[in-house]
Amino acid sequence: MFSNKKLSTAVSCAVLLMAGQVALADSTTDIVDALVSKGVLTEEEGKLISKGHETKKKAEGTVGFNNGFKINSGDGKSNFSVNGRIQADYRNFDSVRNNGETAPSGPGAAVGGQHADTFDMRRAYLTAKGTFRGFINFEATLDAGAAGADSSKNSLLKYYWLETAFSDAFKVRFGQYKMPGSLEQLTSSRFIDMTERDWVTSLAPAVNKGIMIHGAPATGFTYAVSVSNGGLTADSGATAIETTSGADGKAINGRVTANIAEIVGNKEAIMHLGGWYGYDTDVPNMADGAVKFRTNARGTGFFSNKTGTYSNPDISRGGLEVIGAYGPVKLQGEWGRMSFDQEGRTSKDIDAGYINLSYMITGEQYASAYKNGLMDRMNPKNNYTGLGSSGWGAWEIGARYSKFDAKDFALADLFGAQTTAQGNYTNNADSYTIGLKWIVDPNTRFLADYVYTDFNRDITGGDGSTVGTLFYNKEKAINFRAQFDF
Repeated sequence: MFSNKKLSTAVSCAVLLMAGQVALADSTTDIVDALVSKGVLTEEEGKLISKGHETKKKAEGTVGFNNGFKINSGDGKSNFSVNGRIQADYRNFDSVRNNGETAPSGPGAAVGGQHADTFDMRRAYLTAKGTFRGFINFEATLDAGAAGADSSKNSLLKYYWLETAFSDAFKVRFGQYKMPGSLEQLTSSRFIDMTERDWVTSLAPAVNKGIMIHGAPATGFTYAVSVSNGGLTADSGATAIETTSGADGKAINGRVTANIAEIVGNKEAIMHLGGWYGYDTDVPNMADGAVKFRTNARGTGFFSNKTGTYSNPDISRGGLEVIGAYGPVKLQGEWGRMSFDQEGRTSKDIDAGYINLSYMITGEQYASAYKNGLMDRMNPKNNYTGLGSSGWGAWEIGARYSKFDAKDFALADLFGAQTTAQGNYTNNADSYTIGLKWIVDPNTRFLADYVYTDFNRDITGGDGSTVGTLFYNKEKAINFRAQFDF
């Protein structure tokens, strides 16, 4: 130990050193190192002071910001964070008639609200999540825009779950969350390639209530298996519980992935292969519009089933996924199928798929944004910090082709659809998207997409327009998004 006199001398010297040497950092560790180098303290005395400071710091824990405001306990076993996201959108549409003319808009036009040029608060989430004692994980996410966007939602909570993490390979989650399914559905909306997800995600299960076992059993591998309430379409179980024993079958879903590049230790590439499958028994009756699809621009509703298509059907879903990336180039694709089965009736399928090519103009590597079988946050090499900034953030361009095929559903199976060359809906569509993305910093990004959809027949879109008043067979759209998350 050292005397009070010596300690006083050390503190006095520290003050003089801080005042007289601008280059000296103001942390306790740097001060102690400087005193040792000056011979004021011995190495043993310096270590003793540093140890005492670190012990105090560890006992107190830390508070800081790392993609969210986070509190960490001193022992590192517990933490609590507050996170959020805002996605502000603008959408502009043009409908194209079969003669190539742009369909009229404005007062009296027969193209309904789904083609309205609009500003929209697409998402506004606030999340509280964390870990308790190193193995209890939890999350509660408030969807601030839920009630205004969809009056059928009976809760403003998007996700709420509790999880016991016995190990990285074995975790058990209970509550409301996304069930195992499509790659793009499971990828956060903050990190998807385009402003809107592809049709494959509507075939897969999404937010539902249930229990799930999941984990990463070995380097490069993930798995997940869940049992949930289920439902006809993605997110159908997010706002309701079982209310009748007449149709209370449960859904079983599973997903497995492998990243070969990660397995062999290649940190510059992604060679991801995955697949998912689910089976949902005795789901509710298919009323008018219970199964419907709209364009990838969030525009025309082009597919909607007719009442009585199936009564309490069994539904199977499945899909395959791939990501191939090296350096700043990424190719991602998915295929999915939803099959409807009922005893005594012919099974009907809906297929969808997409392929997306992306390129980071500024050279960032996609492998750095891959985590546990999903694409995650991309960090620019040089953040843009405002006028005069030496960095320009990260810039990305991309192109996507999407296919929707529900030809098993004859036009007569669609609500209001005529079997002639014209009708409300179609059972076949192709979509082409090109996009530009500016990632200002890890938390801020701007996206602009041009989306062209071909319905392969004349439709009205079934959005309230009178059949026969105005038919179009193509949709052109521009989507813009300003996004901030923390």
